[in-house]
Amino acid sequence: MKQQRHAVIRELLVKTAVTSQDELRRKLAGRGFHVTQATLSRDIHELRLNKGPNGYSLPNGNDDDEDALPGIREVLESFGLEVRQALNLLVLVTTTGSAQPIAAGIDYEDWPEVIGTIAGDDTVLIICPDEKQANLLKTRIEDYLG
Repeated sequence: MKQQRHAVIRELLVKTAVTSQDELRRKLAGRGFHVTQATLSRDIHELRLNKGPNGYSLPNGNDDDEDALPGIREVLESFGLEVRQALNLLVLVTTTGSAQPIAAGIDYEDWPEVIGTIAGDDTVLIICPDEKQANLLKTRIEDYLG
């Protein structure tokens, strides 16, 4: 779903001028993608869109991936320590100061098992819709932790 939405955003920016997030949100809704402002902000960040006087535009294309942000797997391998489950909740223990970037990375993944995250300094609370989905996500995170 996210990849399809990103493809539509790219297509819209190539074909038309988009001057605001709200305008982009409305154009996406017209194509069947109903998103929140937070999701749209993440999309804009992930797509590395530029905003100028004429609105949003795609990055220049000569953008090498060497300065791209690391993926969630790399972040969890480096800074995640342990994950514990309590019914539909997961508690992810991280190195000191790493919880907020990890929570943001999890949010950016747009995983269907995640309703939301809350980050402290060295702990991320991950809220899942039910115990089954929390268990699936716990297994995935444990795989990433190595």
